[in-house]
Amino acid sequence: MKALRDPDSVLAEGLTAIREQYKVPATFPPHVEEAAATAARRAPSEHADRTAMAFVTLDPASSTDLDQAFAIERAGSDLLLHYAIADTGWFVADGDPLDIEAWTRGTTCYLPDGKASLYPRALSESAASLLPDGERPAVVFTVRIDPSGEVNLDGAVRARIRSRAKLAYESVQPADLPDGFHELAACIAAAEDKRGAARVDPPQQEVERDAAGHYTLLLRPQLPAELANAALSLATNMAVADALYAAGTGLFRVMAPPDDRAVLRLRGTAKAFGLDWPAAIVLGDFEKGLDPLNPRHAAFMLAARRTGNGASYVPFRPGVKPWHAAMAATYCHMTAPLRRLADRYVVRAALEVANGRPVPPEVTAAFEKLPAVMARADARDGQIDRAVIDMAEATVLSGREGMSFAAVVTDLGDERHGGGARIQLCDQPIVARVTAHGAMPGTAIQVRLLSADPLRRAVSFERVS
Repeated sequence: MKALRDPDSVLAEGLTAIREQYKVPATFPPHVEEAAATAARRAPSEHADRTAMAFVTLDPASSTDLDQAFAIERAGSDLLLHYAIADTGWFVADGDPLDIEAWTRGTTCYLPDGKASLYPRALSESAASLLPDGERPAVVFTVRIDPSGEVNLDGAVRARIRSRAKLAYESVQPADLPDGFHELAACIAAAEDKRGAARVDPPQQEVERDAAGHYTLLLRPQLPAELANAALSLATNMAVADALYAAGTGLFRVMAPPDDRAVLRLRGTAKAFGLDWPAAIVLGDFEKGLDPLNPRHAAFMLAARRTGNGASYVPFRPGVKPWHAAMAATYCHMTAPLRRLADRYVVRAALEVANGRPVPPEVTAAFEKLPAVMARADARDGQIDRAVIDMAEATVLSGREGMSFAAVVTDLGDERHGGGARIQLCDQPIVARVTAHGAMPGTAIQVRLLSADPLRRAVSFERVS
């Protein structure tokens, strides 16, 4: 939930409380800011000249921490994707103040009213960001994509690049994009379908005040340019992951498929939204048939994301094939080093592997420590996202105490999660718990709202039928 419309600042107090509860840093220590200012002046002296290549970036219009730029060229029937990644490793040295602070933070932490960046703005939104205002150091990965969507890493080089344009998802036009952009994205999507991948990106949640003074929880589907751009990142991550695995090194992103209980819960959610999910259709295929512009479909996609097993990081282990079920592939994270600590090390390793050099021992050592660090950061980010969503849901319902709502039981809780039954409201993308003795997953019930407190981020229902 990255966007929250709150023109009267009604929710500002709640967001402040979330920041305090989860100890989201408001600033960087002075010595870290000083280190960033010094690092930002470091001229790229070990970088090839790729400034003649027509790189562009494609991000939300408001973004200034730009991790990736891309250029595309044709090579016979193949496409060559030149994917430039911000060279954070050029500015951040092992054990320096920037590195130590990044290991403490793990990720850039996002809230609806701002973010706590992984690195100070002198780097993340200036010297290291691939903005179109001058040369920037990058690591350029060249990925070959054949007509079937198969990807291979052709090479990697440290290079100086110059972005030609900062394109925005909201306004980009086909003529703005390199030749082959949409063709490449379509090839990757076709390859995903062939592999049986179940990567479905749910909409973002937003809160908007209506004419009656109530807040409404909205779901914003991803834009077509956003989805196509994600295919370029996916292609690069997969090609690098395959190269690292073949070299016997790396840090991989893995995720198990949803278990039977999660699927049963989601079937109850589908029923709550009046969606026809035939018993013979698996979750991934069902999700692919959903329309994110349909509010009920969008709400189900969000519920599916919430109830997944979650992804984690694992270092290379001989004889163990790392697997990401949603991607149906071996996969890694390395395209967002300005926002994720682990990516900086994966980029460093991939640069060495692509050029036939050994991976530095400090990078290999980092791969062993990073899963725990990233798990803590991911858990914190997930808790913050959940807290903001809980606050939004309570805000949507505030003032409607005493009203009844149709709901469907999606799961039976246990004492570890507060007991009771988990319910999904039929007309709002809201999940809650209620005492519902004798109810089973899929049972349709009526509930009455007892309380909704945005500042406590809490709602309470009782079953009435």
